[in-house]
Amino acid sequence: MKRWLDKAETAIANHSDRLNAINIFPVADGDTGTNLYLTVRAAARALHTGPAVLGAAVPADAGQADVGAVLARAGRAAMEQARGNSGTLFSVFLCAAAEPLAGHTRLTSTLLAAALNRAQIRAWSALSDPVPGTMLSVMEAAARAAAAVDAGHNGNDSNHALGKALDAAVNGALKAVVSTESQLAALEAAHVVDAGGVGMLLILDCLRSAVLGEELQDELLDGLHGYDVQDPHIHADMPADDGVEVMCTISLSPLSAATLRQRLDEVGESVIMSQVDSMADAEGSYRWRVHVHVPDAAPAVALIRSLGEPSDISVSELALAREPEPAPVNSSGHER
Repeated sequence: MKRWLDKAETAIANHSDRLNAINIFPVADGDTGTNLYLTVRAAARALHTGPAVLGAAVPADAGQADVGAVLARAGRAAMEQARGNSGTLFSVFLCAAAEPLAGHTRLTSTLLAAALNRAQIRAWSALSDPVPGTMLSVMEAAARAAAAVDAGHNGNDSNHALGKALDAAVNGALKAVVSTESQLAALEAAHVVDAGGVGMLLILDCLRSAVLGEELQDELLDGLHGYDVQDPHIHADMPADDGVEVMCTISLSPLSAATLRQRLDEVGESVIMSQVDSMADAEGSYRWRVHVHVPDAAPAVALIRSLGEPSDISVSELALAREPEPAPVNSSGHER
């Protein structure tokens, strides 16, 4: 799990510019690569510094050989620091994938299939209005492909069967990424694939690489529309989007959470709500990560505060500056 998320942090960092360049859905704000990178980074780094004990950090793997517990810790860290639609859905994916792995010390084909399936179901359900042709479709395709291979191996728990399931998951994800272009009108018009879907494909290939001890498949992204280095930043030519993205963490009872989701659906779009922890507190409340796009932040924040006391509130403009950044300069003052 550590190798996987370390590889994913590096891979998404290396590809963040191209992911940003083709990010036009649901909002053409060119930040999918950045948001996904920051969220993956939070997950990866949570596994290198364990929770504080009496004010001192303990090794992240101290006394722990439970794959599910390790991944759950990474998922919680990602959820608390999730950025944007893509980052939030990735953190939901991690938290859910950890559940079938709890109590196990190694990954098998059957566990992989169960984890991917749980993760894609949870991600679809986190969104109030899920849309095919996004990273949700990529998660689903990977899960279905892994399950089909696992079924053919009749519960074989060998590394060979696991490798076959991982190969299938990545190949299924790649096919789903290619299909995103024809599933969403905005992508078809711009002649690009979905940015979040490509990011999820990269993350799954990092899992394959970490488990099998092989290099990432450099040719995996060859031919994806809009993904060549020389392609322009597609999002820069799109109309600017009005409104803001509001995110926070809040403790709510299941009833209050359902109420908040319904009210946010009435005032905004891209509503995502998912539990940070699976255990309720003494009052029967759960911690939730909340994400919504709204025309104005104030009514949404007031709505959230009417049901509880949020923490880690962030408000980001959806319309980003469209001017290109200046080229970096070296110590002599010349552009490089």
